[in-house]
Amino acid sequence: MRLTTSRYGLSTPVPTHCRRAAQRLARYQSTATSTSDEPTTPSLSPRWLSDIKTRVGKCINFGLDTPQTMKAGSILQEIAVDWRELTVDCVTGHVNNVIYNRYAESARVNWALNFANTIDPAHKSEWTGLVTPSGIGMILRSIRTDYKFPMKWPDRVTVLHKLRNKPTSDTDHFILDVMILSEVHRRPAARCVEDIVIYDYKGARKMPLQPFMVDKFKETFELQEQAKETYGKRVTELTERVRELEQDSWDRPDAKEDFGSAENP
Repeated sequence: MRLTTSRYGLSTPVPTHCRRAAQRLARYQSTATSTSDEPTTPSLSPRWLSDIKTRVGKCINFGLDTPQTMKAGSILQEIAVDWRELTVDCVTGHVNNVIYNRYAESARVNWALNFANTIDPAHKSEWTGLVTPSGIGMILRSIRTDYKFPMKWPDRVTVLHKLRNKPTSDTDHFILDVMILSEVHRRPAARCVEDIVIYDYKGARKMPLQPFMVDKFKETFELQEQAKETYGKRVTELTERVRELEQDSWDRPDAKEDFGSAENP
């Protein structure tokens, strides 16, 4: 799954080169009407991960035998290692709301440069040029941010960008869904929707995506869909395993809580 990950600490500024590039993009915003920003598929509850941990914790507190304890440990280990994939979305005190947008904009530059440096190095100069107002570039037409909860220092954020739709040769803009994850809370702190326009600075006009962009965006979208199906199934399986653990422990008809004893605390 080609999701570019950008991570920032709340105690450090966004990297200067990313911030300057994002500011250049923001200077050339268009006033054109944005398109619908409803997700193509419903997202998971932002609290699904904490819900699973709470449910497993209840089973553990109730009292588990050795096989059940191994099952619980397996579930907790899996979500501890893969929580970002499964969730696919100097600052002190609360993070200012403007900072969330800055994280998203800076990470978008990294997202484009990832195509240049890793995914499609054959068109490195073209991808790199997209983040500069010198030829064919990307303009942020609009951004909408939904804040989930206020982050506090100390924390770190992981920012993920995802294409919403599969592009075509006549596409002149694209939508990016952005998830800003709190590393401490392991859930989304904010979600953004970015509407990006392809713009010819020399000709002063909008233009369709370049063929090399369409090709790589199509590949990326297909990988996203495959990953969405894969991790969606894993979350469903995790939920089923938790329910099975509940039915084997506190939610069975003859369940009795294990309070321990002096001989076996």
